[in-house]
Amino acid sequence: MQAILDATISQGEPIQELLVTHGKVPTLVEELIAVEMWKQKVFPVLCRVEDFKPQNTFPIYMVVHHEASIINLLETVFFHKEVCESAEDTVLDLVDYCHRKLTLLVARSGCGGPPEGEGSQDSNPMQELQKQAELMEFEIALKALSVLRYITDCVDRAGRLGLYTHNLPCLLVELLEHSPWNRREGGKLQQFEGSRWHTVAPSEQQKLSKLDGQVWIALYNLLLSPEAQARYCLTSFAKGQLLKHWEKHGKTCVLAAQGDRAK
Repeated sequence: MQAILDATISQGEPIQELLVTHGKVPTLVEELIAVEMWKQKVFPVLCRVEDFKPQNTFPIYMVVHHEASIINLLETVFFHKEVCESAEDTVLDLVDYCHRKLTLLVARSGCGGPPEGEGSQDSNPMQELQKQAELMEFEIALKALSVLRYITDCVDRAGRLGLYTHNLPCLLVELLEHSPWNRREGGKLQQFEGSRWHTVAPSEQQKLSKLDGQVWIALYNLLLSPEAQARYCLTSFAKGQLLKHWEKHGKTCVLAAQGDRAK
């Protein structure tokens, strides 16, 4: 909370400085991945055990929420390049983590997007916790997108950071195609921002959203820098995927992304 407050008022960021000074960024990345593995391997088993009916699910919720807390902190501090550098080799694991989250986000976008938050009267506490975890997963993926974009700012180290191992440009184009942070409700365009959906006024619909901007800046970093042009293998498949969205919105969005990046 203090890190977000410091970033908001732009009057120095002591939390970010302390994390770098004391070498705690790798610890945060390791903890992030440990909780991710717990959610994948342990949490589903707990939910399937028939005689596991805790009266209070808050301790389990805190473990599930821990991943969201860490990625939120990383999103706040990774704006600074020195934080990315202080992550050392764990930044490779963080890139892999972001890739997993964004791949899952694209896959779920093809199935109707994130689940709604309404609960059922017939569901038990563990089922409600599962539903909360699914909702949280959507927000975590969007935070991971921002973290990945900040990592691409260190594009001079892109090869060592593993940014081309997963063909991230093609994945980012798929994200633009699906735009899971946008939806239509009652004929009105809504965008997900600040942990909730907002209706976008007709006069604002042509503007680039923050999440769209993050994707375009990441693409700009990964494709148009001298380091990128030397390292990225532009196959015919990759070229087709990249041009698919460029023909629709590319020129306008890249110009907007360059403007945002300059700011």
